[in-house]
Amino acid sequence: MSDDRAPAWVVPVMRTGYSARGFVYIVLGILTILAAWTGSEAEGTRQSLENLRSFPGGSLMLWGVAIGLLAYCVWRLIDAFMDLEDYGHAPKGVIARGGQVVTGLLHGYLAFSAGRLAMGQRESGEGGGSSGHSAASWVLQQPYGKFVIGAIGLVTIGAGVYYCYKAYSEKYKEHLRCTATSERLDPLIKTGLVAHGIVIALIGAFLLYAGITADSSQVGGIGKAFQTVRSQPFGQILLGGMGLGMLCFALYCVVEAIYRVLPSRAGPDVQTLASAAKREAKQAVNAH
Repeated sequence: MSDDRAPAWVVPVMRTGYSARGFVYIVLGILTILAAWTGSEAEGTRQSLENLRSFPGGSLMLWGVAIGLLAYCVWRLIDAFMDLEDYGHAPKGVIARGGQVVTGLLHGYLAFSAGRLAMGQRESGEGGGSSGHSAASWVLQQPYGKFVIGAIGLVTIGAGVYYCYKAYSEKYKEHLRCTATSERLDPLIKTGLVAHGIVIALIGAFLLYAGITADSSQVGGIGKAFQTVRSQPFGQILLGGMGLGMLCFALYCVVEAIYRVLPSRAGPDVQTLASAAKREAKQAVNAH
């Protein structure tokens, strides 16, 4: 791939976006652990951002989050449309790039929400909240609406499963620069990806059930996923574990912000975690 397909400004935008995403999940993880510890209600992403406003300098932090998440949105859209990571035009590549567009737009909406909060405007609902219920209700009223909601649910479950597969297959290593730090943090990165995958799959399950029952009230975001976990036996312990998982996912985002490699901007000598693992495996075979 030629470098002119990846403008130089893309890299700082990418790193800014991942940093902001990591900060959001740090806040979410801490508040989830506190909810498990104190027995209070677990919150979703937008509620966590709303709580951030009550801290000293909260509005300034929210503006920073809004700008950062907007950067992440721009990065995902540019990455998808310019195919900066060589996914290609085969069905598998098109699906991957479509996923980039969806995640970009979702983070763009979250950036908009953070900006509104920074200006002092309250958000109604949680991580989709009443606006999500209203949208789902409208879709369900349309012909074949319940099938659309159900299909979205299945796709979302698939996305959650993919995060778990990404951890198991270690595909994320293809994009991370190999350093002593990135290697040392690898177990925590895997934990974060699995935890995030479980949450996404739960959100998908809510959507699927809403489609099956034609009941928009079943739709929920991260907050509802946490409440579902909490309602299980040993729920407080499980919720605390999910909070730690969100902190691990935040760490993954920070590692991406620092060590992610963009092939069209990286030199040929840059070694990723994946290439280092292959080299070590080859050396082990040759040694025998």
